Amino acid sequence: MIRIRPSTPADGDRAVEIWRDAVDATHDFLTAEDRIAIGEEVKDFLPQAPLWLAVDADDRPAGFMLLDDNSMEALFIDPAHRGTGVGRALVAHAIGLHGAITTEVNEQNCQAVGFYQRMGFVAAGRSERDGQGRPYPLIHLRFTPQD
Repeated sequence: MIRIRPSTPADGDRAVEIWRDAVDATHDFLTAEDRIAIGEEVKDFLPQAPLWLAVDADDRPAGFMLLDDNSMEALFIDPAHRGTGVGRALVAHAIGLHGAITTEVNEQNCQAVGFYQRMGFVAAGRSERDGQGRPYPLIHLRFTPQD
């Protein structure tokens, strides 16, 4: 059973581990140099970030989400838990909190693009570069609950 809870400082190392494993499994489009640089940025930022965690029955995080109001800034799932409803539970939690939400996804991450489409997100724009100016196009997505 998946439970959603806020992160604590003790969850920082596990969040970084989830990020690393998820990126290594899905972001093969990153150059080795960019993967290292982004990894260093994440290690500095993620442990202190206010995350929502999806945890198993033993309270071990299986995925996390970072929300900034109604913007989902990050969603990463431990590859060992992909396809088990963890991502769906986190997105449902965000929708429950905010209704309409937005997010961005790397265009080259076809698995994530498909996930968001299945969840009902629609494209609302595109950027040629990511938020740090790297040459990784982003698709801007939005979810609006149906009445």
